[in-house]
Amino acid sequence: MKNIKTSIIWVASVIGMGAVMSLVFNALEKPSEIRKINVRGECLTSAPKDRTAITLRVTTLDKNAAVSMKMATDKIAEITEYLKTQDVKMQTTDFNSYEKSEWNHDLQKSVELGTETRIAIEVSATKPEIIENILTKFAGNEDVYTENLRMYTSSETMKPILEKCLSIAVDDARTRADALVASNGLKAGKLLSVSYDNVSYNERPYSNFRIMGAKMANTESASFDAGGSLVSKDTEVSVSVSATFEIR
Repeated sequence: MKNIKTSIIWVASVIGMGAVMSLVFNALEKPSEIRKINVRGECLTSAPKDRTAITLRVTTLDKNAAVSMKMATDKIAEITEYLKTQDVKMQTTDFNSYEKSEWNHDLQKSVELGTETRIAIEVSATKPEIIENILTKFAGNEDVYTENLRMYTSSETMKPILEKCLSIAVDDARTRADALVASNGLKAGKLLSVSYDNVSYNERPYSNFRIMGAKMANTESASFDAGGSLVSKDTEVSVSVSATFEIR
């Protein structure tokens, strides 16, 4: 009986020592927890506006729906044929035909005016002079209006500028991380993760016009210089990132 108890105690001791050794080895094998820091980084830059665009809109009204549609399509065909001779890109942005009515205050009721047809084409070019020539070409044309005159940065020009700005924002985040841990004799190490919080382009609002004879009624004169030529500031680009770095 004594031998049995001694054996049990010995086995228990061996098991206990094995458990302790296992814990020790597990502790040695377990990597230490990585210290991290998360900061924001920013980049502000600008991109040149390399395209000028205008929307030409034809609006016709007639009691007869077929006549209204034909008037609009004929005028758009005329405009399109001219645009084909110019170095421009164009696309139809609106094609709509509907019954139009307005409130008659004398009769105190809504009165049908006929069928209104709207067709719009957006036209863009690399040279502002081309768009100005188009505006001059159709000045005074009945039922022709212009909208959304603007200069903007094309995607081809914006892409490399945006990619560089994203890289700058990450570098800015690393600089901020280094500054935060420098007092403890540490610095930011490996970039563990990054997410883009905000990417924005700040372009000037549209300038809206209605062609009247040989002149254009301008609602935003700041878009033109003293000589009447279209001018525009560069596109402002803003990028904000959230980056996590290893501290070492």
